[in-house]
Amino acid sequence: MVIGYTSGVYDLFHIGHLNLLRNAKGMCDKLIVGVTTDELVSYKNKKAVIPHNERMEIVRAIQYVDSVVPQENMDKFEMWKKLKYDVMFVGDDWYASDKWEELEKQFREVGVRIVFFPYTKGTSSTLLNETLKKLRNE
Repeated sequence: MVIGYTSGVYDLFHIGHLNLLRNAKGMCDKLIVGVTTDELVSYKNKKAVIPHNERMEIVRAIQYVDSVVPQENMDKFEMWKKLKYDVMFVGDDWYASDKWEELEKQFREVGVRIVFFPYTKGTSSTLLNETLKKLRNE
């Protein structure tokens, strides 16, 4: 059985999120999704629109998702120690970054494959938030 893992904020759930989860599930038998806690979102001086417990429920309801866990820190290797997944799915906006090149090396040593999926052009939670602010004249 191939266990896959991906993580994200999943705020203002949109087609990009759905595409990532659908594609990830197509490459593994069991898909575990980490949903970023509100506290972790705030480290980037951001605030999720949807509370963490509700984002967890939304992601849990997606047919491609087998299990949902809170993502309480950015340490992907620590999460691997807990879940022992075989493949991790990441948006290609991280591809070839210093952080991910180091992580790929670390994961390669334990046999975990990293798969980068194309970022869905034209939609993101940030873009949706900006559009909502403009509509509300904020």
